[in-house]
Amino acid sequence: MPKKLTRKALIAISSFNGAIYPGGHKTGLFYTEALHPYEVLSDAGFEVDLASETGTCGLDYNSLQLPFLAGSDKAVYDNPKHPFQVKLNSQLKKASDVKKEEYGVFFASAGHAALYDYPTATGLQVAAADIWDRGGVVAAVCHGPAIMPGILDSKTGKSIIEGKTVTGFTIEGEMIFAILDKLRADGVLPIVEAVTKVGAYYSSPMNAFDDYSITCGRVVTGVNPQSARSAAERCVRLFDAL
Repeated sequence: MPKKLTRKALIAISSFNGAIYPGGHKTGLFYTEALHPYEVLSDAGFEVDLASETGTCGLDYNSLQLPFLAGSDKAVYDNPKHPFQVKLNSQLKKASDVKKEEYGVFFASAGHAALYDYPTATGLQVAAADIWDRGGVVAAVCHGPAIMPGILDSKTGKSIIEGKTVTGFTIEGEMIFAILDKLRADGVLPIVEAVTKVGAYYSSPMNAFDDYSITCGRVVTGVNPQSARSAAERCVRLFDAL
């Protein structure tokens, strides 16, 4: 582990909380996509903070339904005193207030909301770019890679994912959620289009909801909620090998 990097991680949270799903349900943070990385990183000895662009967030409706929220995850959600719940509900930081030089890992959690605010979330992007420039790890899961085109390498002035292989939520998955037409109407780019537009290579799993995560250099990406834990585990291994 490089001496210049602190064993401290920043998990990004989407601040968008609009109604985009059939039935008028809202998107927002996909709950386990922040909870699982928090658990993995905390268990590996990282101090973990949560931050959104505005310092506020809402929860994705689908993320609170079966099968996505069950068992021990539901127990955390139902316990207001759990450390993750406290972080999310009363200690969520505003990106512009984050002391970016303190972190060695940046992890962008998601929800469809990320497609709407991450591309212009300059506070979060600046924090991630600072971590990157100091040799740290930058990661994202599901729709989280929507932030990566705007995370720029100070040496090249280009996205940190240019020329790298990444993954993220599939077009097939958008069709399963019956949301693709809505995304098109709202003018937001699905992940495969957003990342390839800046010169990244997109890698897809066999099935939309397989646990699938990849490491390319110091970039880690996961494809869906089922991949949040494995992506975070990759972050830990990568950080410890730096």
